[in-house]
Amino acid sequence: MKFVNREAELEELEGLRALSKKKLFLTALYGLRRVGKTRLLLEFLKGKGLYFFVNRNKTSADLLREYEGILKAGKILGELETLDSWDRFVEVITKRETPPVVFDEFQNFQFVEPSVFGILQKNVDLAEQGRGLIILSGSLMGLMKRMFQSSKEPLYGRIKKGRKLEPLGIKPCLELGSELKLRREDLVKLYCIFGGYPKYYVAIEDYSLQGKSAEDIIGALLFAKGAPLEDEVNSMLSQEFGGRSGVYYSILEAIAAGNTTMSAIAGYLNTPVTSITRQMTELRDYFEFIEYEKPYSGKKGAYRIRHPLMQFWFSQIYGRFSDYAARRPEFMEGLKSGLDTAFGRAFEEPAREFLVSELKLTEARRQWGKIAGAKKGENTYEIDLIGKRQKETYAFEFKFKELGMKEALGVLEALREKAKNVPKLPSDARFGIVAKKLREKEKIRDAGFLAYDVEDF
Repeated sequence: MKFVNREAELEELEGLRALSKKKLFLTALYGLRRVGKTRLLLEFLKGKGLYFFVNRNKTSADLLREYEGILKAGKILGELETLDSWDRFVEVITKRETPPVVFDEFQNFQFVEPSVFGILQKNVDLAEQGRGLIILSGSLMGLMKRMFQSSKEPLYGRIKKGRKLEPLGIKPCLELGSELKLRREDLVKLYCIFGGYPKYYVAIEDYSLQGKSAEDIIGALLFAKGAPLEDEVNSMLSQEFGGRSGVYYSILEAIAAGNTTMSAIAGYLNTPVTSITRQMTELRDYFEFIEYEKPYSGKKGAYRIRHPLMQFWFSQIYGRFSDYAARRPEFMEGLKSGLDTAFGRAFEEPAREFLVSELKLTEARRQWGKIAGAKKGENTYEIDLIGKRQKETYAFEFKFKELGMKEALGVLEALREKAKNVPKLPSDARFGIVAKKLREKEKIRDAGFLAYDVEDF
């Protein structure tokens, strides 16, 4: 599959390569599994560098022997030279003239040979006259952060540049459409479940699912017995959390079920707020699985799960995992029939990304709050997006369904009414809608509204 939309990251790496010709540069690249770190680094190296995968299933001696072979193949070590220790290995890559060096899944040294961290620190500190670029890449967010940000760790303060690799946006994912022979609507649906994690789109190619509907692809990758991604979320979380996963899982389930405040999450778990404060902070700042979303106007935010597949898994599968594991027919039918609802809930993100790009919006966020004077139980409102472009303000509703002009205008008039509750919203704010499909789109625009559907993405 073609390599898309990492120009900024490649440019940054090339800049570091240039700087490393004068001085030794130690840099870190981290991000969640499947985000495309390995592909980016191999694209950067293009055969002109040394790639070391840290295999946690190998013994220290076997891994050192493998690395010796790589150094010999790269003409860094002579045929008669040997590596008798990790000290010797690190000394070679830091003191000899080498092309860029990449360690993939660097955090795995903790399981294979923890002494490498201290050895690397020592050699970096002593290599004042050294040159070269060493890139340390890893998938375990918490562990990678601790290694470089904790003052108790050997490599603290030794990283000259660190970067978190973010998932692809909707636009580059849509670029893959022609290669995967998928309709735009199906790609948007897949983005709603899989987000911008390239590996999931590679899986479409790997399992010959090109040209299939989104529903068929999700069925093959996630719902079928022995599906390639059936243990994806559980594997991702268990690697991060280790043996202390219980409370984290419960919190994620609570958020996926619609509990978005600390008090609501604690209530769902039937526990005091103080008992989950640490775990909430870690999930947000350390593991980065959740975020605290602030409204366009107002201070009271809401927690949400950042990873689309994780949100889907916790909201639809985790609570009935036994039924999922057994592939009970009635449960699986419910999963499949509920996909449209799942697409509708997740459509907010691709729609927001599209509008930010299309209209060059800033401060583009959801808005929610209380309706003054409303009856109890009907006293809240929500607007899918409010954003600014210079002096203009826009408010949008998102609907992942096909709408005619009459239905769309009804949604827009309701939006206009809700907008009256937004503090200090300009009276000349413009209103719009983004839908899966809009019939008579031009007529809606002629009525003074902004109107887009998936075909505009």
